[in-house]
Parts: sequence; C-alpha cells; structure tokens
Amino acid sequence: MSNTPELFWGLGMDQSRIRNFCIIAHIDHGKSTLSDRLLEMTGTIERRKMKEQLLDTMDLERERGITIKLQPARMSYRAGDGVEYQLNLIDTPGHVDFNYEVSRSLAAVEGAVLLVDSTQGVQAQTIANLYLAIEQDLIIIPVLNKIDLPNSEVERRAEELMKLIGCQREDILCVSGKTGQGVPELLEKIVQEVPCPKGRHDRPFRALIFDSKYDEYKGVVAYMRVVDGVVKKDEAVKFMATGHVGQALEVGYLKPGYVSTQELDTGEIGYLVSGLKNIEAVRVGDTVTGQADETSVAEPLQGYREVRPMVYAGIFPNEGNEYERLREALMKLKLSDAALQFEPEHSTALGFGFRCGFLGILHLEIVKERLEREYDMQIVATVPSVAYEVTLTDGSSKTIKSPLDFPDASHLKESREPWVKVDIVTPSNYLGNVMSLVQDRRGVYKNTEYFDAERAVLHYDMPLSSVIVDFHDKLKSATSGYGSLNYEFLDFKPSKIVRLDILVSEEVVPALASLIHESEAYRYGKYVVETLKETLPRQMFVIKLQAAIGSKVLASERLSAYRKDVLAKLYGGDRTRKDKLLKKQKKGKARMMAMGKGKVEIPSDAFIRVLKRN
Repeated sequence: MSNTPELFWGLGMDQSRIRNFCIIAHIDHGKSTLSDRLLEMTGTIERRKMKEQLLDTMDLERERGITIKLQPARMSYRAGDGVEYQLNLIDTPGHVDFNYEVSRSLAAVEGAVLLVDSTQGVQAQTIANLYLAIEQDLIIIPVLNKIDLPNSEVERRAEELMKLIGCQREDILCVSGKTGQGVPELLEKIVQEVPCPKGRHDRPFRALIFDSKYDEYKGVVAYMRVVDGVVKKDEAVKFMATGHVGQALEVGYLKPGYVSTQELDTGEIGYLVSGLKNIEAVRVGDTVTGQADETSVAEPLQGYREVRPMVYAGIFPNEGNEYERLREALMKLKLSDAALQFEPEHSTALGFGFRCGFLGILHLEIVKERLEREYDMQIVATVPSVAYEVTLTDGSSKTIKSPLDFPDASHLKESREPWVKVDIVTPSNYLGNVMSLVQDRRGVYKNTEYFDAERAVLHYDMPLSSVIVDFHDKLKSATSGYGSLNYEFLDFKPSKIVRLDILVSEEVVPALASLIHESEAYRYGKYVVETLKETLPRQMFVIKLQAAIGSKVLASERLSAYRKDVLAKLYGGDRTRKDKLLKKQKKGKARMMAMGKGKVEIPSDAFIRVLKRN
C-alpha cells in the first residue's frame, strides 16, 4: 500500500493516511500507560500537561487504577518516510465486566494492538479480547509491555504469544509504556500494517455511533466513526433507529478534549453535537445519516451485538420523592454506559425504584458509585441475582429478573438457570486449588490446555450465579493472586431453583429475598440471618430472624431485647421488693408481645452488608 497522498478532500485528511486502531489487553497490563506515551511521543499533549492515565477521565478510574470507559483520541504522526498520518486511538477497558465496551471499540477500527504484560504473560481477558478482534477481522499487532521491569520474561512470554496467535518472533514488539522504550517502533508498525479505512467519499454520509454522553450545555454528544461520505457543520442529520432529526451544530474530534472542525470525512473518528436534548434520541450502535439522504441510503450500518445483562439488582432512592431524579440520572448514565438496562419496580419495603441489569458485580458497584458521586443520589441496592427462565404448569414460559416475580411451587413446572463457559488461566502448581474451588460451585470440567510446563488454561461450564458474586475474589485467594478469569454466556439449563425469603420479626422483607439453587439455600440463608443479627439495632422486644423456603424455615436467629433496669431506683430493702418489680416487668413484656410483633426498620448498611457477601 502506498504511503503517498493521492487526493485531498476539502478540509479532511487524505483517506490513505488515516489509521484507526485500539489497544486491547487484560486488566492492569498497561494499556493506559502506553496510551500516555503514544500521546506524548506524537506531541498530541504538551509535556507540561501530561499526567498518568490521561485518558482515564473519571475519578473512579484513577482511584481503582482501572479503565471503565472507552476513550478516543486523535494523534498526528510524521512517519519515517516523511508522510504525516492521522492516528485515531481508542483506549479500552480490560475487566470482563466491561467487555461490551471493547466490542464497541473494535467495530470502529481496522487494527488492534494486543498488549501482554511481559511479567505476567497471556491472561484470560487477553484471549477473550483477541477472539473479539479476530471476529471483526482486524489486523493484530502483538506487543509485550513492561520490559523495563527486572522480573520481565520476554522470551518466555513471546513463546506464549506465538502459540496463541501463530505469529513469528520478529512480529512481536517489545515496549515499555513507562519509559517509552520501543514506542517509536510501534508507531511505525501501526502505520505500515493497519490498513486505511474502506469507505466511499462520494457516497451519501453514513456514520456508526460507538459511544455517547450527555453534556449539560451541548446536550447529547455522539462519538462516531464516519463510514461513507462527509458531514459538515450546520447540516441536517437523522438517526435511523429512532427517527429523530437534528442539526450538526458542532462536529470535531477528540485530542482527547473536544476540537471543533468544519467537517468530518470518510474514515475519521470524531464527535457530533446535534442539539437534541432527548436522551433516548441517540442510541449506541445506531446509524446517523444526512437527512436528505434518507432515500439513497440502502440500509443502516451493522450495529453491535445485543447486550445481555448478567446480573440484576433493584436500585431505590433513600427518599421516596427522589424517584424522578433517580430516573433522570439513570437515563443520563445509560448514554455513556450502553450495557446498563433498567425498568421501573415497586417494593413494599423500599417504595418505587428500578430493576437494573448489569454485566457483573463490578459493573453494579461502578454504577452505584457514579450515581452517588456524579448525580448526588443516596440509594439502596438490593441483593444481586441472575435472570432465570421458568415454565409454568399451563405451558407458558417467562424470564424472571426479580425474586418477587418467581411463581409459587404449585404453578411451577420447570426452572432453568443461565450457564457460562469459563476460562481460568493459572500457574500449574495451583491446579488442585482451582479445581476444588470450581467443584464447590457446581462447575463441570471440560479440559485443560498448557501454555508451558508452568501455566495452564482450565475450561469449565459453570452456573452464572456461582461466578458473579465472589468467585473472582476466591480465585485470586486460591492462586495467590496469579489466576485470571473470563466467562461468556452459554445457555439456560434445567435446575432446581427456589425463592429464599428472609423474615424479620415474622415479616417477609422483599428486598432481601433471593433466588438460589436448592443445594446452596441453607448456607446462604444462615449467612444472611447471622449478618442481620450483627447489623440490626436491638429493640425493646425480641426479634426473630428467619430464612425460609415457603413455610419451611432453614435457618433462624434471635436478637435479644433491651431490658429496662427497673431495679435502678432501689437502694436497699428486702429481696421481695426486687422480685415484685421484675415480675411486673415480665407481665408488661408478655402484654407487649400479645399486642403485636413490633415493627423493625432495617438500616441501609444492613442491606449493603448482605449485598457484599464476604
């Protein structure tokens, strides 16, 4: 492919000099640090303005040291042949819960830098992200990072990469995102190997929206990849899936801040401000066109695979009058987090709220923290559960997302739970620990593959409910921190699922109800009642705490009552005086119990303690 410019189209860059690529890797393998060096070495960011994890714009990302949101950035690079290229980079997350962000990034680019930590080697998410890139038919550039560290094992990790993708040793680049060693060679390789975008400048404008966000002043901002044609400032645009029409009030690219231009040309990645304030008007995966081109556009661009939430939990405002604010906050959050799904829900204990679908427990935690920080919401999240399928005695089937919707045993014919395909990468000397852990979680062994004598990949089928809650933490403990995990949805399989109710003072607490496999009901029920016993404040009456399936009580605890010191006023005298007062108090307690069970208000920290199953 020639690197010399052929044509200049308006104010845009010659299409043959555009390179769109993203960086994919396992969590904590150095994607954000490498992105920093690329931005620095291409002069995109002035050295005095540089800071670590520049593309991680959220406080949460900096605190946790992980990337949560994909982030585009444009760089200008003069290659060794003297030609100037436009490099469009998309930095992606590495955690399995944000796998959907990665798939959206891959759909907008032609090449992917596969980054592997030379101290840790190939991990579970490395393999998963590689397969995603291969599905999109992208050019893969294998890179070993952190070669400046003393415990770096370059040749051994290169062997792993060669086995994984079938490349030659000379194809693998060695870099240090921290010191910048090898980064100029990587830039040259991107220019040489990543193909220029395929698209027709003379066709009507079409672009694929791969992300969006809500700006208080600009309204909805759509991040897009222009596939065909050109969009100019002040032109009319139409969003095909929703049918909404707007105007290109502002178009431009990210550097990584907004840089306004007069137009975006074929193959370029940038943003569009349409002036629409309606949050539902812009959807990720939608095609945006010029309004006048409606008849000439044969079909919308292929969007993204359907998001399948893995975990469901109820989110309720602390105050009932905050319901509308919570709805508005969730809608704005969904703009920048397309994997989030929600629908209204009502709980007798917590009032009006939303049943939300998440990709995992970390995703739930991040959404909860973002609601509290960015939108100043005080919320309560219920115990997370997965979605189950049930067949009723009348032959009908439905999907159960909330324990409150689970049918009575007399109407239930069959219940099915979701299973996932699990890949666990671990050092060989921890194989026994991992197998024992998975066996406890009802896992079905498939096979084992070995990278070398010291590292292996275990393949299992497991119930999703056994994976989502604390399996990752337990795996890290069992492998001294060296194990890594990836999973993907497999199918729904028949299983004995029951609804476990928690009763406080003989009253069912709907927010603490959960759907669980029959074999795990006793263990989990015992954990919940013991947690509540430690957390709930004592009352003037005895509180009974029970875990039950229907009318069958599996576990029970009692929270003893406060006893008023009726003897405090006595300073002497006969023993009979004390007995008389104690007898009177006993009768009063009996009368109080006869009048009712007493109402117990469960504090929000009790819900949170149960939510985070330690």
